Amino acid sequence: MKREILEKTPFSLVLSGGGALGIAHLGVIADMEIIRLRPSEIVGTSMGGIVGACLSIGMREAEIYEHIAAFVKVSNWIKFSLSGNAIVKNDKIAEIFNRIFGERTLKETQIPLKLIATNLLTGDKRVFGPKEDILIKDAVLATMAIPGIFEEHMIDGIPYGDGFLCENLALSEATYDTVLAVDVLGSGSFDKRLPNNFFKTHNVLEMFERSMRLLIYNQTKLIRRSVDKNILLIEPKTQEYATYQFHKYNEIRELGKGWL
Repeated sequence: MKREILEKTPFSLVLSGGGALGIAHLGVIADMEIIRLRPSEIVGTSMGGIVGACLSIGMREAEIYEHIAAFVKVSNWIKFSLSGNAIVKNDKIAEIFNRIFGERTLKETQIPLKLIATNLLTGDKRVFGPKEDILIKDAVLATMAIPGIFEEHMIDGIPYGDGFLCENLALSEATYDTVLAVDVLGSGSFDKRLPNNFFKTHNVLEMFERSMRLLIYNQTKLIRRSVDKNILLIEPKTQEYATYQFHKYNEIRELGKGWL
């Protein structure tokens, strides 16, 4: 049913954040390529913003996948910092995004692109949109900057952080009445049981991650209720994977397949 609707009408593709879980977006995009579905707009947050930005400049899924595969070597993008507000400096990540996007701005994409970030001074949502001269690489660094983990990214003197703080699945920013939304932190992202590991530390860590997933899941549910659009929702079964397991990129990618 999703396929028939999407083939007949322009639609917004909305991709959620979710760390490594966002690699599941690639499985959905791979299926879209097979049936030749092209969105009229892309809206992305965090990892969904990275994937969406690559798609917006004309990259094929296989090419995006190659870049993701290169990311999994921690030494390629991690540079630890002993000062500032975050564990990881953005220098190496910025180099990767510079190779991918160069000096392209949001006005120069093949598919209109919106990236969601958070103003860390005010808490307000910031939507970097297709009419702006802002560099894609800057908007991507802003949308993925998880506070405390990755450095906040400065744009025009304002520090920005990850868009999940405001709207992890940015349905409210979709332009078109028909929306294909992929939520890797949706109902398929958590077990319906509590952790029961032998070691208490494992239980505590799992409970913390579960709490974050539930918080984001409930944020998205509230936003869905307020959006009057035809939302075709895909929620990959990501509960068996952690948001930091980038090395499992192949298995996570497969979770996005077979939904269309």
